[in-house]
Amino acid sequence: MNNTASPAPRHGLEPKWKVLISVMFGIFMIILDSTIVNIAFPTLRREFGASLADAQWVLSIYVLALGITTPISGFLADRFGIKRIYLLGLSIFTLGSLACGLAPSLGWLVAARALQGFGGGLAQPLGPAQLYRAFPPKEQGTALGIFGIALVAAPALGPILGGWLVDLNIWRAIFFVNVPIGLLGVALGTRFLLDYRIERRPVFDPLGLVTAVVGFGALLYAATLAETSGWNGPATLTAFAIGITALALNIILELYIVKEPMLNLRLFANRTFLNAALVGYVATIALFGAEFLMPVYLQTFRGRTALETGLILLGVAATSAFATPLAGRLFDKIGPRLLIVSGFSILCINTWQLAQIQGDTPIQTIVFLLALRGLAIGLTLQTTFTTSLSSIPLNLLPRGSSLLNSTRFVVQAVSVAALATVLTSTLSANVRAQQEKAQAEPAASVARFGICETPGVNPAENLPPAAKNALAALPAPQAAAAKTKLLATLAQTCAESMRGFEATYRITFYASIGALILGLFLPGWPGKWGGRGSTQTTLPGGH
Repeated sequence: MNNTASPAPRHGLEPKWKVLISVMFGIFMIILDSTIVNIAFPTLRREFGASLADAQWVLSIYVLALGITTPISGFLADRFGIKRIYLLGLSIFTLGSLACGLAPSLGWLVAARALQGFGGGLAQPLGPAQLYRAFPPKEQGTALGIFGIALVAAPALGPILGGWLVDLNIWRAIFFVNVPIGLLGVALGTRFLLDYRIERRPVFDPLGLVTAVVGFGALLYAATLAETSGWNGPATLTAFAIGITALALNIILELYIVKEPMLNLRLFANRTFLNAALVGYVATIALFGAEFLMPVYLQTFRGRTALETGLILLGVAATSAFATPLAGRLFDKIGPRLLIVSGFSILCINTWQLAQIQGDTPIQTIVFLLALRGLAIGLTLQTTFTTSLSSIPLNLLPRGSSLLNSTRFVVQAVSVAALATVLTSTLSANVRAQQEKAQAEPAASVARFGICETPGVNPAENLPPAAKNALAALPAPQAAAAKTKLLATLAQTCAESMRGFEATYRITFYASIGALILGLFLPGWPGKWGGRGSTQTTLPGGH
């Protein structure tokens, strides 16, 4: 008779799942805030009576603060503990959200948004590192796949929630909604997250800190200027020059002079880390490029409201949320190669199809194409991130995640600015002047209008509300002539803009082909796949 006592059954969730839930709460909120405010931008302008250039800082400062603090989060985690820095960042973000909702002026709102970005930049890179510590190697792809739901769903849900709150005329709620979520995230993290740090505290690298902060910050600022003021402006060129010079100095310092660099650039010596990072940059362009282009297409040219646009874009989130955890489970079994190749094959076909859209393409077709795009993104975006971090030792995870996130921020900002330039470069001077005139008008609650079509409006009567009022004041013969001329201008604007969308999507098509080729060199089926650690290599210099 066997008298060995059987182990007591475990009740409730295992600790690793509690870590996953805790991290998803915080990261979802941080990423959501990057898009939810975009919808409320015209309302914020009207609320504070701000010019376009001044109000743009509400969006720009958040990205700048994220990009500046993300590179240093890994160092701070190694020095003070990953749990402590993650919770500190989440707390600062929550405090910043409260300050945004209470802001009495545009200046206070910009300062509060900077506080949000500072906290988000500290917390966001450290979430994945927590998961690698909590889950065994054979389940880390699954964990990162489930975690990826937050990464792909939050950007798509932001416009829906933001549009709904703006339509209810409670724009401050887009910030207040973060407060209870943030407090819950801090409470869960305090209770369930793991606390660890490397055996020896790293030495502070002041030169690396200064050059990284200046470099990343200047490039992000330059991308913001390029998107709003053009690439040839003196301020844009100066910011780019400062950013490139600072990062060049940072590379020299970190690789050849500093003994303990803040940014471990030697991680790129790992071929798998580098290859997956490059593929991930292209996936970032595909995701955020589509996120930038499609709202412009749907609202400006097809006359959809902010809320309707958010609902149409939900197709991306729905299929991404399905594909990302599935890709995580498959990653554990077969590795990244087949997932990346399959995803980018779909993305290539899908991007070519989006390049063919016109001003009257059925919305059902757009929804289908976006859903297909979400499937491709779900197979690729988080898979590349997981592949990169799976190729480095556990003690380098905070630095690796910090490096990947900071460089992805720059790629995202610069690529969106470049795509915006390509989109507008196809417009003639006359059409561009018409668009600038429309943008210069004060944001107000008026009837919807789309340049190519307005739902429920006869094409022969599809005129801007202000133009209709002006025509009504003219004598009949003059009004008829002016109406004919205006309709012709709108038709020209629609046609030229569609050519801009074609050119822009074609760029991402060629980039996707490049990523597909790079993906062939990643590990995994039909080659051998040994799981996490099978692609680790000894870094130069013993790091």
